[in-house]
Parts: sequence; C-alpha cells; structure tokens
Amino acid sequence: MTADEKSSEEYQVNDDAAEIAGLATQFDIVRYMRRRCEQYGLKYFIVFNLPGFEAEKLSAYSIVSNWPQEVLAKYDAMRMVRHSAGIRKLRLTTVPFSYDMRDWLGEASADPEFGDLLEMMTDHGMLVGHFFPVHDALGNRGAVVWGGDNFALKREDRLMLQMISVHLFNRLAEIGSAWKTGQVVLTEREVQCLSWTAAGKTSLEIAEILGLSEHTVNHYLNQVTRKLEAVNRTQAVVKAIRRGLIT
Repeated sequence: MTADEKSSEEYQVNDDAAEIAGLATQFDIVRYMRRRCEQYGLKYFIVFNLPGFEAEKLSAYSIVSNWPQEVLAKYDAMRMVRHSAGIRKLRLTTVPFSYDMRDWLGEASADPEFGDLLEMMTDHGMLVGHFFPVHDALGNRGAVVWGGDNFALKREDRLMLQMISVHLFNRLAEIGSAWKTGQVVLTEREVQCLSWTAAGKTSLEIAEILGLSEHTVNHYLNQVTRKLEAVNRTQAVVKAIRRGLIT
C-alpha cells in the first residue's frame, strides 16, 4: 500500500467514524447499514448482544436487523440460537470470521426442519455470514453480522467492516442509554395516527378517518417512528404500547 493509499484509507475511517457518531436513532443506523450493504455487495445485517447459554430466541437479543421476518421467526421457532456454530464461536473468539450458512446449518442437525430453514435462507440469498465480535464501553459483548451471497471480501473491505461494526455497536449502546433515560413526547396527531396504525388501519384509511391527506399521515407516522427510535411502524407501535403512550 502506498503512502497516498494509506492516507486515503485513514481519511475514510475517520469519515465513517464521524458519520456513525452523528447517527441519532436506530432508524438512522438501519439506513446507514443498508447503504454499507450495497457498497460491499451484501444484503443483510443483524446486530445483537451475545446470547447466554440459556437463550432460546435470537430476536430477544437483537438490536437492529433487516433479516426477513419469516426467516427470523423460523430461526427462533427452531431455537437455532442453541445450535448455531456461529454463536458458539462468538463465545470463544474476538477475531472476525465468516461462515457458509450451508455448512453452518449442516452442523446443527439432520432434522428435516433444518433443511426447510436452509431452503428459506437460500431463497433470500442469505448464503454467507461475516461475523464481527464487538463490545461496548462497559464490556458488554455482542456481534455485528453482515450477510448475503458475497463469499469473498477484499482484505481492505473486511477491515473497514470491522471498524464500522465496532463503532456501530458502541453508538447503539449510547443511543440505548439515552433511550432509557429520555422522555418521548408525542403530539395529539401522532398519537391518533399511531393508535389507528395499531388498530390495523392503513395510511389511506387513517387519512379518511382523521380528515387528513395520506401524505400528512405518513409524515406523522415517520415522525413518531423517529422519536421512538423504531425501525418501522410496527416496532413503533410496540414501543409506544410498552411506554404507555398508546393503549
């Protein structure tokens, strides 16, 4: 690597670190990670705290993810977190590693259900997982896993993803801490729109009920999703109910 190339890489590292530090919500982080997936020829990501030995569902430890819901639901239903070679390895190493999902699932069991999960993951293009062990400032361990069908990452890309993963996990920890102590205030319209969303209404139906335009309803729902640091409207509804903001 030439001096100019090294200098350019250092600038990129600093730029990414600064950008991540400026991400204010989980929603912002999800959008950032989607862009990085496109950049490195990947499709999926999941950030989670390292599950304990007694864990049964990965979703209980997930912080942000764009895994297809049907895949995560199947994964949890089969308690794959207890069989995962990737999870086992995360408990033993702090060094990044990659897994061909076909080998990974093949280590778990010969049960036909595992074949069903493998087929589902294959259909979605979840063929490889690049695992990056991480920890936050308090020493809590976790992992950032980038996936898709890109088996071979360039050395410089792997190093960049490792750096990005470390910063993302720490930023999520900071956002989570702020979320626990912060007070969310919703406007009357935001509460109305979210309540009707919880009742199963679409944006168009809510617009007709409240006498608003569909665009305005979407604006309110996007605002409340940001305020609650939710990935989507469904998660916003769940968080709002847990906080007692809607019933």
